[in-house]
Amino acid sequence: MVRTTTVSISNAVKQILEREKGNMSWDEFLLMLVNEYKRKKREEEIKDLRKILTEEDVREIEKSHKEVHEEFRLRYL
Repeated sequence: MVRTTTVSISNAVKQILEREKGNMSWDEFLLMLVNEYKRKKREEEIKDLRKILTEEDVREIEKSHKEVHEEFRLRYL
């Protein structure tokens, strides 16, 4: 059995959230909000990194990532 809990929020906030969630359950809606928040945060962090990294830095990171990925894949096949 899934345990549930209650979160206290103002009526005004609840009305806004209910309008936005539509037919989704509260679990689905809140998980979607969290996932969207994380996605946006990652996008902003990548944008910030691109401001300080050169194109050469990005190429080196991609190359290193591919090498590590390939080594890991070969090691565990």
